[in-house]
Amino acid sequence: NRACSLLLPAVMSWSLRALGVAIASASAALSHSMFFPEKSLADGSQSEKSEVGEPLALPSRESLISSIKTRTVDTIVIGGGATGCGVALDAVSRGLDVVLLERDDFSSGTSSRSTKLIHGGVRYLEKAVLGLDMEQFRLVEEALSERETLLRIAPHIANELPIIVPIYRWWELPYLWAGIKAYDFVAWLSKKKEDVGVSSSFMLTKSETLQRFPQLNRQGLKGSIVYHDGQHDDAGMTLAIALTAASLGAATLNHSKVVKLLKEGASDGEFVCGVEVEDGFTGERYSIRAKSVVNATGCFTQDILHMDNPSGEDVVAPSQGLHITLPAYFCPKGMGMLEPSSSDGRVLFLLPWLGRVIAGTTDSPTGVTALPCPSQEDVEFVISELNKKLSKDVQIRPEDVRAAWSGIRPLVRKPGSKSTEELPRTHFVHISDTGLVTIAGGKWTTYRQMAEDTMEATLEHHPSITPHSPSRTKHIYLVGGERYSPTLPHRLVQLYDIPYEVASHLASRYGDKAFHVIDIDVKSKQLVSSFPNIENEVVYAVRYEYAQTAVDVLARRTRLAFLDNEKATQAIDKVVDIMAKELKWNNTRKTKEKKDCVAFLTTMTV
Repeated sequence: NRACSLLLPAVMSWSLRALGVAIASASAALSHSMFFPEKSLADGSQSEKSEVGEPLALPSRESLISSIKTRTVDTIVIGGGATGCGVALDAVSRGLDVVLLERDDFSSGTSSRSTKLIHGGVRYLEKAVLGLDMEQFRLVEEALSERETLLRIAPHIANELPIIVPIYRWWELPYLWAGIKAYDFVAWLSKKKEDVGVSSSFMLTKSETLQRFPQLNRQGLKGSIVYHDGQHDDAGMTLAIALTAASLGAATLNHSKVVKLLKEGASDGEFVCGVEVEDGFTGERYSIRAKSVVNATGCFTQDILHMDNPSGEDVVAPSQGLHITLPAYFCPKGMGMLEPSSSDGRVLFLLPWLGRVIAGTTDSPTGVTALPCPSQEDVEFVISELNKKLSKDVQIRPEDVRAAWSGIRPLVRKPGSKSTEELPRTHFVHISDTGLVTIAGGKWTTYRQMAEDTMEATLEHHPSITPHSPSRTKHIYLVGGERYSPTLPHRLVQLYDIPYEVASHLASRYGDKAFHVIDIDVKSKQLVSSFPNIENEVVYAVRYEYAQTAVDVLARRTRLAFLDNEKATQAIDKVVDIMAKELKWNNTRKTKEKKDCVAFLTTMTV
């Protein structure tokens, strides 16, 4: 503690003194163009198009289940969120035999219900400095480094986003300016040689602020600061991680619930040697044997820990956060807003996302459930707080809310914390007496480092597992990113004569696989009005992305459930009909799928 108290002020003092030089250096580094390896598609030839648009050659669900029953694998990963998929990718990148098991769909839990930011966390840096907390400082530093990695390995899904912080009191200006510049500086220090880095922050006058963000309340406005972070489609990113692991040989299975840990006795006690799995559709139970088992189940961590030791102590303190989706006109295109201090001290965001605007989040203790529901009270709180910062002409009304959802953060329990907002977002790896490896805590942005730490601990504890190489995930492009180019939408328009909005959507969702999505049917129809999704995406989700239910498509493949509850409802029949044709569903199954969709969508509104 004494070391922290001495080190942090020294670091921050030196940081601010060196700021001028640092910003100049960072600006020089940022002047270089981003490098995206790509194939030339300028002439639109069929051979080049086919090369780039070739779909993943992944084994079927049935063949995966058949093969894993007959061998002992190196690692079983339980949990198909960002961290679990990251662990599977890290393990298979080392040449290990890996099985990934998710009881619902990939990213069906917290990983699809985030604020959609890839960030270090401005407020965490503030806490680190004011509280002389080295743990928080290292979290920010690690997250900013990982932000750069994600922007590099998934350029089609992740992008830089400017975020404006309006200033209404003069004293806030130097305080926030120093804090955000320190954030820039830590990001610059964390940047590796291969990273491009995000743009530096800058200050705006009142008139410049209103030019950039006219929706702001002008009364009392002094000016603003604009900083930059990363943004992504969180479910799309998780899916890309899972599919990348699958493309390297991992057996990735959704709708496969672990119901029991298998154990064997030894002279020094029992040890975990596999799992018993229940198929989510057939109800069949089967066993998979493994040299190691990793528990990466997020807010459900305790369920697996209790399978290992029913009397074990709880390590997760679940916290619920709410977001609402609004029409696009509440934000300028390509710029978000941060409210650093709401009436109860929580940070609120207003961010453009996939043609809509999302707002949130709250932070309150909660129980654990597979489908958390938003509360009217939380929705009203978010609307009320954001309306204080918006013009009287642009007030959010309850009827403007197109969708609302809650996510459960799996925070690590820390004695003495008075609220979940105070709990750190750091992670830890625990190995039980039986050899069960558990990764808990952390935040979305740091999933890759969490996965690497998990596998390092696993290999150290299980010397019988022999990797062929170290982790390679810092340099592996996620599916769709390797040949992606920012000009891809233009090429799709020229080659297929499709609307630019559709081309832009397909390029950012599928990257260099967008060609194959269109090739399924070059005359594919719009899935639902007002959104760029096309019917081909449903077919592609079934054939190449392991989509098994209509909710998988509406919630995680197209994101319609998060963007507009009414439009998602309108799309149900069409999605079910397309999937029924692909998966040979009978009328009974189609009826069930429609009912499941309606039930799910009731949890996505208030």
